[in-house]
This record gives sequence, structure tokens and C-alpha cells, in this order.
Amino acid sequence: MKKLRKAVIPAAGFGTRFLPFAKSVPKELIPLVDKPVLQYVVKEAADCGIEEILLIISKGKESLLNVFAPAPELEAQLAKKNRLSELAEVMEIAGKVRISSVYQEELNGLGGAIFCAEKFAADDPFAILNGDTVMGSNTETPVLGQLLELFEETQSTVMALEKVPEELLHRYGVAGGTMLAPDVLKVESIVEKPAPGEAPGNLAVAARYIYTPEIFDCLRVTAPGKGGEIQLPDATRIFMERGGAVYGKVFDGTRYDIGDKMSFLKATVEFGLRRPEFAAEFSAWLSENVRRREEGKNV
Repeated sequence: MKKLRKAVIPAAGFGTRFLPFAKSVPKELIPLVDKPVLQYVVKEAADCGIEEILLIISKGKESLLNVFAPAPELEAQLAKKNRLSELAEVMEIAGKVRISSVYQEELNGLGGAIFCAEKFAADDPFAILNGDTVMGSNTETPVLGQLLELFEETQSTVMALEKVPEELLHRYGVAGGTMLAPDVLKVESIVEKPAPGEAPGNLAVAARYIYTPEIFDCLRVTAPGKGGEIQLPDATRIFMERGGAVYGKVFDGTRYDIGDKMSFLKATVEFGLRRPEFAAEFSAWLSENVRRREEGKNV
């Protein structure tokens, strides 16, 4: 049994859904309260025992690396002023994982991004965590950890799944197959952004994966798909056609796609209410705001 030690975070895209902000600041650095999205993603990986992370970036997104780079002057200043809570936040990831990066020279889809990680993964299984998506778990086990439990049992590819209303299925890759348990799917088909009536079910692939290194041979022969991009679901279908087993885990939690403006707004409220120092005042303000709107008053 191989231990999962590596993770890949694709973060090369332009973030066009969040323009004009993303023109100057990578969408992965959008803050939820006071912490960039990417830091939540990396922490999820670190909390699940990941030791090495590869960031897939593009030209102009080098600032993503600064989030985790040492800042000795800032750290010394915080320590000198006894601002230990801020110091702990700044150093939250320090020493837990090794972070490196590689450029995706051609922005040709998620499959193209993952192919850039072939040398990094070598012969090891690896996780994929979308860099613009925060996953909130309803249990003490992070969402990646929920996938990891199934991977350790199957030693096969595992992807996170979530139930999605039929009218929204066209936005996602959708998996179909045989339910082995209420939260485990033996994946037999995947359709990327299906047209009405084409979806094999109501379970959307949800921004967290664990793959075995055989996927790289499949990516190598994957033709451009929807949008002219190399689609990871297309490579996964080739993997299954070659006899590879793929499982889906219906995770217990909530996905926040921070590249989507409405999802970002919801996440901002959720994460703000989780903070004990803000919860009471923020909740009261939200309630008053809603009341005034219902009464037709200016807010």
C-alpha cells in the first residue's frame, strides 16, 4: 500500500469569472475574512498528512508563492509586540509541507495542468485540490481526508462527488455508475458539462481527487475536448477503458467555488459567522439588514 504524500494544486487560470479583480490579483488570493483562499486549500492538504505540494501556476501568478514564503521581518515584529495570534496565522503552514511550483505554459484545461505534474508525482499517488475552491467539512475529517479513507481501502482513483440540482448539472462534470454504499459510487461513466438529458446522474465531480500515476499515460493521449481543452474527465474515461477502477465519494460538507461571485458571497457570510469575535455582531447586522430590505427601507 502506497501512502498519499503528494498533492497538486492547479492555479494557473486567469480567473475571468472574477474580473476585473483577477486582472491584478490571482483569484486564489481572494480573502475569506482575513485568510486567502489558497491558504485554506493548503491547510486542508496538510491536515490530511500531505508532505509535498506542487502549485501549477502561470506567468504573473508568482505572488501565490509569497503566501507561504518566510517573512522573517514581519514574524520578528509580531513576536516583539507579543501579537502571537497573528504570528500563528502567518506561520500556520510553515514546516508542515514543502511547496514548489511549475509553470503551465499553455492554459489548456485542468487535464493540461495536471499533466505538468508528471515529474513531481513520479510513481506515487497524488491528490488534486482545486486552488479556488474551499471545502467545508461537516465532520472532524476534512473533505480530502474523507476521500483518503476510501483510497486506502481501494488503492484506486477516488473523486469527491456532491448532489447537484438537475438544472445546474450543465456546469460540472457528472459521474454515473453503481452505488456501493449511500456515499460511495463505483464510477462507470463521466460526462463533462452535459447537455440537458445527457447527465448520467445527479452527482457532480467536486474539486477534490486522488489519482494514481497511470493517469499521465491517459492524459498523454487525451484529445482536446469541450472548449478545446484537455479535460480530466476525458482522461479518466480512457483510464477506465483500460481497466482502471474509479470510485466517487459523496462528501459530507459544503463546496465553496470562490471563482463564482455568488458562491464567494455565501462563503464570506459563512466564514464570518464562524469567527467567534464577529459572530454575534455580524449575525445581528445581517438580520437587521434583511428586515430593512423586507420593509423596503434603504440599507
